[in-house]
Amino acid sequence: GFPLQDAMMAAEATNPQLDVQRKQLEISEEQLTSARGARLPTVEFTGSYGPETVQTNRAIVLDQGGRQIATTQLQAVQPLYAGGRINAGIREARAGIGSSNAQLDVATQDTLLNTITAYVNVIQDREAVKIQESSVNLLSEQARAARDRFDVGEITRTDVALAEARFQGAKASLAAAEAQAEASEATYRVVVGSEPADLQPPPPISELPGTFEEALEIALEQSPDILAAEFSERAAEQRITTARSRLRPELNLVATAAFRGTLNQPDAPNFFGPDPTEFVSVPDFLDRNVSAFAQARIPLYQGGVARSQVRSAKLEKAQAQLNVESQRRQIISQVSQFWYAYKAAIIGIEASERQIVATEIAFEGGQEELAVGIRTTLDVLDQEQDLLEARLALVQAERDAYVAAHQLLRAMGVLTPDRMGLYAASGVN
Repeated sequence: GFPLQDAMMAAEATNPQLDVQRKQLEISEEQLTSARGARLPTVEFTGSYGPETVQTNRAIVLDQGGRQIATTQLQAVQPLYAGGRINAGIREARAGIGSSNAQLDVATQDTLLNTITAYVNVIQDREAVKIQESSVNLLSEQARAARDRFDVGEITRTDVALAEARFQGAKASLAAAEAQAEASEATYRVVVGSEPADLQPPPPISELPGTFEEALEIALEQSPDILAAEFSERAAEQRITTARSRLRPELNLVATAAFRGTLNQPDAPNFFGPDPTEFVSVPDFLDRNVSAFAQARIPLYQGGVARSQVRSAKLEKAQAQLNVESQRRQIISQVSQFWYAYKAAIIGIEASERQIVATEIAFEGGQEELAVGIRTTLDVLDQEQDLLEARLALVQAERDAYVAAHQLLRAMGVLTPDRMGLYAASGVN
């Protein structure tokens, strides 16, 4: 058979949303590298080469005429003070990595929950088909027996019609159950990426907290949804510092080495003179310029752009704070919903098990009493319907309990691959 752990590993390996989040994490890590690089010096090299002509009305000029000029410049700039922009950018990038990690955790846990739900839905719907098939076979036999008893005059045509009506109704219910099973299998293929072949019964439910308060405390501390919102708030706070830095002075250390001169061309043609065929003797020269200085930039007026950016960053932080509170409330609501849904499903399992025992006894007794004329055909059909509903209710309650338990773990933020035994199942230590 195909165990649930294998299905979860297959879904985790093929889910495109997880790949999207992994790429986002890589992008965030590169953004941190870029932010750190703002602390380091930048070095640029520029060069040019081309013809130049010099004409002047000065009395004494040694280098008048045309020549080929080459220039090169090497410049290094080391930031000394940027108004807090660089450090804020690094802290924002780190918060971005934290948010991306949390979002990857969210996507992973959602994938595992969707896989668990799809897996147990297929098992439940297949079991429902088996129960409906058993009901169809039983009602088919009852309809045949009713016709036989009618032929010998033991029951009326009404009894035969009742038995036939229940039989046809059971066939319709079986068709609906088969359609639901097909739909569940289609969902499984999308989530897991493989065919739902021989699925094994799911493993026991992982141990849950003893009280609702304990579950809620864990959720508020470990929920990746809340963590992602908190990291986004930290990033928004750093963007305020970045925006304010545009209002502050900047100080850089700049070092430059420049060279300008002619190539060794004693008789370079003067292409720009009045006579293109005239050759002018141009002496060679080389200028060197090396400098190092501190460069300050003080913003005086920016048209209100920088202050607008500060206000916008503050609004983004306020929005992020509201999002944190919204996520907290959603988690509280989810923990409450799934905690009590699980408790209700457990009670439903126990009640359905007792109901099945009682209805099986009643149904067996009703068949015997029908044979001796104490019960009517309708009584026995009603008892069979009660037994069918009790069996279906048990299957539904078992599914609901299993899904609600894992929905609770997801809301708590602890539905991790490690907790679900994926690493152990794959032999990874």
